[in-house]
Amino acid sequence: MMSYLEGRSARLIAIALLGLSLLACGKEDVEQVAREPVAFHQEDECHVCGMVISEFEGPKGQGVGNDGVRKFCSTAEMFGWWLQPENRISDVSLFVHDMGQSTWSSPDDAHLIDATQAFYVIGIPLKSAMGASLASFADEAAAQTLADEHGGQMLRFEEIDQQVLQQSASSQHGHDMH
Repeated sequence: MMSYLEGRSARLIAIALLGLSLLACGKEDVEQVAREPVAFHQEDECHVCGMVISEFEGPKGQGVGNDGVRKFCSTAEMFGWWLQPENRISDVSLFVHDMGQSTWSSPDDAHLIDATQAFYVIGIPLKSAMGASLASFADEAAAQTLADEHGGQMLRFEEIDQQVLQQSASSQHGHDMH
């Protein structure tokens, strides 16, 4: 009985090792790209709407992955793209401008931060592209200050969904937006 179990165990181990080696043979080596933010250029177009990004005020967003960089004319456009189920499974790093280190009219690409760690202020009357303004900040106190000044609300990355984007865009209806 013991030799039967030992033989069976040895066969199972051999089969498992063979299966693992076959899986390894079939896998392509995927070259990892640097997951760092990149500068926006005058001719860059928004991945979602196709508008020229530099024509709009306010913070921008980008997704950097193995298959390239996607740039967005606003943080709202980045979220609109990211919240689509097929994009949520993408292996990308998301970046936004830190508006605590930038001016609204001309965000500074030297201050792009991890979008998943940022604080966002919604419900503010500042101009931005394509609907809702979501001001992004690395510093919670700076975000809260803007929210208090303009009667906005501060949220974290994981709190933003399609409903938040729609409510924010509709609350700005009637404000002077692009």
